[in-house]
Amino acid sequence: MNNNLNGTEEFAVDYDYLIIAVGANVNTFNTPGVVENCHFLKEVEDAQKIRRTVIDCFERANLPDVNEEEKKRILHFAIVGGGPTGVEFAASLHDFVNEDLVRLYPGIKDLVQITLLEAGDHILSMFDKRITAFAEDKFGRDGIVVKTGSMVMKVDEKEISTKELKNGGEITKIPYGMAVWSTGIGTRPFIKDFMTQIGQTSRRALATDEWLRVKGCNNVYALGRYYSAIFKTDKDHSGTLTVKEFQEVMDDICERYPQVELYLKSKQMRDIADLLKEAKGDVKKESIELNIEELKAALSKVDSQMNFFLLQRRHLPGQVFNRMDECEKSPEGPLRFRGEGRHRFKPFRYKHLGQFAPLGGEQTAAQLPGDWVSIGHSSWLWYSVYASKQVSWRTRALVVTDWTRRFIFGRDSSRI
Repeated sequence: MNNNLNGTEEFAVDYDYLIIAVGANVNTFNTPGVVENCHFLKEVEDAQKIRRTVIDCFERANLPDVNEEEKKRILHFAIVGGGPTGVEFAASLHDFVNEDLVRLYPGIKDLVQITLLEAGDHILSMFDKRITAFAEDKFGRDGIVVKTGSMVMKVDEKEISTKELKNGGEITKIPYGMAVWSTGIGTRPFIKDFMTQIGQTSRRALATDEWLRVKGCNNVYALGRYYSAIFKTDKDHSGTLTVKEFQEVMDDICERYPQVELYLKSKQMRDIADLLKEAKGDVKKESIELNIEELKAALSKVDSQMNFFLLQRRHLPGQVFNRMDECEKSPEGPLRFRGEGRHRFKPFRYKHLGQFAPLGGEQTAAQLPGDWVSIGHSSWLWYSVYASKQVSWRTRALVVTDWTRRFIFGRDSSRI
């Protein structure tokens, strides 16, 4: 390999253990025009591009030769996706515009509009209904337009085409000045290629076991969004699962995937049988039997709505590898199903620490373990958690210093 960092030279690296933690791409659902015309909330460069675009929109709208109709279009900021990220961005943009930019552009402040588009019935659908109702009410008071039941079909340079699911599928065109796409994440091409090589082409993410080891590989681990093999519950190898078989591992399912338990509570379902019943129709619970694909469909409905959690890992990978020799001599894991003895390490267990949704104006909604809900007065907790999750004390100090400077002097509105 030469010293040209912009080159395309390839090189091979030998490894003893490989940890895959490359993150994810934005999921556009192959919607036409999204990649070409929308901004994303994924990389640092995305944030810089959004900031430049916001300032440019105000500068263009402030020109004397632009008519009022065009000014309204330029100052219309559309956010696609009513999940925690889209809601937080809409609230932050509202605060930036109304607390900082209106001082610089007082003549056009009344023309600004922020619209949040969500295909579902409500924003923040993964949260408690009280939080959802409060968020929608607060956005209404703040002047943020929330359009639920609006599925984006196409994004042009100046218009967004949506299908209004509540109006019989009517197609509506929404003019905009800046569009931000925040509808979830997808698999990176590099991971897709790797999945093809190891025979996992039919999955959305790498399949791992309870120790985060990639199935079909030796000494390869994956961190992030993954799927464990929960289908070992099919004891008779029939390819189908009954409620009785599934109920036997209910506690383990909710421990590994707490979003299942939260989803059941939010939908007022008593147990996993009600989730399967919803997937199969109104039939007797004991008679419900579904194949693996139907089970995936039932759980994917949960997963699509429950992907904003604070989590804690039992051990970091480096700590585990440093203890490899020690645990080889004194295994601490559970008994092996196949073979003799114990596993070297305890399996990975997801620990749910709660979820937050900043709503702007120093108001935050929080839902913590034990069904504890705080609405409107949790900003201090949000700031504390956010700061504590930084990787070093240096980063924490920088973040807190930025917050302090913003509280005193306001946000920087210069173009970068």
